[in-house]
Amino acid sequence: MGYETIQLELRDGGVALLTLNRPEALNALSVMMGNEFLKALDEARESGARAVILTGAGRAFCAGGDLREMQHIAQQEGRVHAFFDQPLELLHGCIRAIRKLPLPIIAAVNGHASGAGCNLALACDLVLASEGAKFNEAFIKIGLTPDCGGTFILPRLVGWKRATELLMTGDVVTAQEAAEMGMINRVVPDAELMPEAIALAIRLAAAPTAALGRIKQMLEASAVNDYEAQLEVEHKAQIQSGQSVDFKEGVAAFMEKRPPRFTGG
Repeated sequence: MGYETIQLELRDGGVALLTLNRPEALNALSVMMGNEFLKALDEARESGARAVILTGAGRAFCAGGDLREMQHIAQQEGRVHAFFDQPLELLHGCIRAIRKLPLPIIAAVNGHASGAGCNLALACDLVLASEGAKFNEAFIKIGLTPDCGGTFILPRLVGWKRATELLMTGDVVTAQEAAEMGMINRVVPDAELMPEAIALAIRLAAAPTAALGRIKQMLEASAVNDYEAQLEVEHKAQIQSGQSVDFKEGVAAFMEKRPPRFTGG
């Protein structure tokens, strides 16, 4: 399938590399990009990918929503807030798709991740960043409130008070600062970002991916469940995992003292 604002590369080892490809606009999120992003995720899964890397072309990961497109839509519709109807719902659909995809998604943040671009990265399961990457919840700088899940995920990563500060000030944090506060997983030298991300993706793609998908589901449920309800979720997921081909293979490999060969079944 051809894309204009996305690049999708299916690599060896079951890895799909999905690149936001509007470098001239710092990969700002447009309506076309949102639609193509959803199609690319579907294509990656249907093509047999077992892990996905999300990154940006050029010098930025993602600058957030496309302000020029917002203005254009407002002029067409005759309403200043027109972008925040269906177009914003489309971008929220991209966040939902990341969280519901039963495959691990690694954000490889190669530059600035601002506003919705920051929250797009944080929605991924794991976040690696180059030393030169920067993050900020830029919404307040233009009089907006956060979207794309920022008010949900950020307090759970860095704590209530620090999240409040970041959301209310829009201050920029370096990759190292983001790692130290638990906002992201790891900082790597600029030249090593993609090799590190690919190595991690290959490792996850070789894992029992059905179990990884259930882990994602359980973590999502844990945000609203009490202890007892979460134990029940774990019980049901364990039954499913215990009936899987990968569990049988894992036990056989352990008994035979050999590396397991997981298939995701």
